[in-house]
Amino acid sequence: MSDIQPIVMPKWGLAMAEGTLVGWSVGEGSDIQKGDEIAEIETTKITNVFESPVSGVLRRQITKGGEIVPVGALLAVLAPSTVSDAEIDAFIGAFVVESADDNGSKVVEREAHLDGRNIFYKFSGSAEDGIPAVLIHGFGGDADNWLFNIESLSASRPVYALDLPGHGKSTKTVVKGDLDELADAVIAVLDDAGVAKAHLVGHSLGGAVAFKVLDKAPTRVASVAGVAPAGLGEGVNDAYIRGFISAEKRKDVKSALQMLVADPEQVSATMIEGIQRYKRLEGVKEAIETIAAKTMPQGRQAVSFRSLVEKTDKPVLVVWGEKDAIIDPRHSEGVASTVSVVRLPSVGHMPHLEAAKTFNAQVAKHFENAEAKSR
Repeated sequence: MSDIQPIVMPKWGLAMAEGTLVGWSVGEGSDIQKGDEIAEIETTKITNVFESPVSGVLRRQITKGGEIVPVGALLAVLAPSTVSDAEIDAFIGAFVVESADDNGSKVVEREAHLDGRNIFYKFSGSAEDGIPAVLIHGFGGDADNWLFNIESLSASRPVYALDLPGHGKSTKTVVKGDLDELADAVIAVLDDAGVAKAHLVGHSLGGAVAFKVLDKAPTRVASVAGVAPAGLGEGVNDAYIRGFISAEKRKDVKSALQMLVADPEQVSATMIEGIQRYKRLEGVKEAIETIAAKTMPQGRQAVSFRSLVEKTDKPVLVVWGEKDAIIDPRHSEGVASTVSVVRLPSVGHMPHLEAAKTFNAQVAKHFENAEAKSR
């Protein structure tokens, strides 16, 4: 049965334990090439296409559309026509789901403290590897927004992902809610983790937070990667901000979240339910209203870091989706040639989720270039 190849539920990130097979894009009998889009899979954050890891003839679909199965579960079997149905049946019967613990990799959860408040963060990777990276989510997000990135980026360095004040598992109380306070939360994580210097990766509002850390504590920053970042232009989609804050019903949450991505079908039911649960928590609405008022008042970005970004000697990467409906990708135009700009076609406001493979490769290369420059 060596000619039989299994296709299993992928593990997109260390925190992923299961996934929903939304549906197949190919049928039994199809000749599949490695990299072909063969199915759609829904995770807790997004629905994404699944590319075949191998080539061959799709002989049997085991998991049906709508089924929820653990990571590593058998989805389908590929085999040449010379392999009999009996051999395939025997292979399926003997298949054992392997542990989803990728070579002992794990995520450690901790809490830093800022003025008596807890700042949740998670950590993956070896402290003996390269300069650490810190991932900073955007408005209304949390550390799990980096589901598709932590595992890949932590292959060569420690990676930390935090929940900003008012978000995720962090204390929901915010004081001023401005960029200064949010940047202090990042610095608190660096201090708690014993990290002297880190690469900062910030998405949307988190991009502006990363720039603020660079402004406040430049010696703590090795480089910055802004992902559709705030801080380089004036406007932001106020309809999204207002809609996200006010949305309570499922349809309203869905409408708001669909603005984030180029393909509205990528917004999963689980993602919608997660946001609804988050917004029901005590103190959340007040926190995000305060943060929005201080950082994005009436559709305007409160602070511009364009001059800082152009003058800093720290390497800066900007990754933007061409279809971004929240912050105009044209904000990346006209920056100094020292800033590396990557624009991704057919991608919205969430490049790290919508085009994770390309995003991870670009950011990993940015880290390597930054470290080579500092030697």
